[in-house]
Amino acid sequence: MKLSNKQIRERIEDAQSLPMLLLEAKDYLRLFYQEQSLPEAQLQERLVEIYHDYRRSRTYWQTEDELIYGAKVAWRNSMRCIGRIFWESLRVRDLRHLTSAEEIFAAIVDHIQQATNGGNIRSTISIFAPDVPGQPGIRIWNPQLIRYAGYRQPNGTIVGDPAQMELTELCQHFGWQGRGTQFDVLPLIIQMPGQKPQLFELPPEAVMEVSMTHPDYDWFAELGLKWHALPAVSDWRLEIGGISYSCAPFNGWYMSAEIGARNFGDVKRYNLLPTVAERMGLNIRSKLSLWQDRALIELNRAVLHSFTTCGVTIADHHTASAQFMRHWHQEAEAGRMVPADWGRIVPPLSASTMEVFHQEMQNVCLKPNFFQLPVPWKGWNRKQSFSIGSTLNNSQPKQCPFH
Repeated sequence: MKLSNKQIRERIEDAQSLPMLLLEAKDYLRLFYQEQSLPEAQLQERLVEIYHDYRRSRTYWQTEDELIYGAKVAWRNSMRCIGRIFWESLRVRDLRHLTSAEEIFAAIVDHIQQATNGGNIRSTISIFAPDVPGQPGIRIWNPQLIRYAGYRQPNGTIVGDPAQMELTELCQHFGWQGRGTQFDVLPLIIQMPGQKPQLFELPPEAVMEVSMTHPDYDWFAELGLKWHALPAVSDWRLEIGGISYSCAPFNGWYMSAEIGARNFGDVKRYNLLPTVAERMGLNIRSKLSLWQDRALIELNRAVLHSFTTCGVTIADHHTASAQFMRHWHQEAEAGRMVPADWGRIVPPLSASTMEVFHQEMQNVCLKPNFFQLPVPWKGWNRKQSFSIGSTLNNSQPKQCPFH
C-alpha cells in the first residue's frame, strides 16, 4: 500500500511504530534542524524522503551538511575528550564515494599531510562509506593511523611500543619487515567488506616526528626519543542518525601528558621513568625520594619543549583543563549538558591542581557519538588469506594463511 506524505508524517510522529534506525534518524534530524535554525517544514520534507529511502533499502543516505554537522556533534558528545571546545572547527572530509582499499589509503595519506599542516595541526576527520545494514563495514585494523612497532625479543624484553606488539607480529607474519628500532612506524592494514585485508606502508615524508630534547638536561637528547606529531584515532565507529561509519579516522592534537605521562611513562608502554630518574641522579630504590613524580615532570617538560621548539601544536595539561571548563560553561549557556568520563578527562599529572579534578561529571552517552570497535583480527578466520598491498616497500602482493 502506497502511503501519502501526510500519512508518512503521521507514522513518523508515532514513535512506537518506527524501526530503530528511523527513530535515530528522526532524533538527529530534529537536533540538526533546531541547532541550524532551519524551518520545520523543511524537516518534515526531509523525514519523508528518509522514510521512502528506508522502505527501499533499509537505510538512507545522509546529505553532506547532515554528515558534517553530525561529525562535529559526535566530537562535542565524546565523553573521553578534554579538547572539545574546538568541536565547531573540525574539518570534515566526505570520502563516502571511495570504493577500494588503495583509494582509501591514498586518502589517509592525504589526511595525515593536511592535518599535520607542517606542525600547525588541524582537527580533521575523514569519513568513508557507511556500513551496509547486516554487513561488516570498512575497517582499519590499526588503533591509530600512526603507531610504533613493538618487537618481542628472545629474552622476553620488548623493543618499541609494547602496546603494539600483537599488531607488529601480525604485520611481520604477513610479510612486513621493520628495522627493529624503538620507533618504526607500522604499516596500515585496511579491509574492505567481504575482502582480504591489505597492508600499506606509510611514506616516511608523510609522518612528521619530533625528536625529544630537554630545556635543562643536555643528556636527554642522548636517549634518542621521538614521537609522531599527529594523534589520529582509527578504531572508533562514528554513528550519526542511526548510520554507522566504521572507517572514520579523526585527529586533534596532543596534550603533552598523553605522550610524556602515558606513552613514555607507563610501565606497560615505554616505561622510561627509571631511565630518566637514574640520569637525573635520583634514588630509585626509595619511594620517599618521589623519583617517579620528579622524572614524570621532566619527561613532560621535554615533550612540551620539543614540540614547541619544532613548531608543532601541543597543549599542556593545565591549558587543556582550563579549556575544558570554558567549554563546560559555554555549553551550559547554550542549554546543553557536557557528558564526560571523569577518569578520562582528568589529566594523569598534577590532577588536583586543576578545576576539572573537582568538577562532578555525568558519564552518559548522547548521539551522534563515537564507539570503540572490537579488535578486528580476533575474529579473523585463520584459514583465510591476507593480501600485501602494492604500496608496501620492496614487496610484491602476497597471500599468507593466518595463524
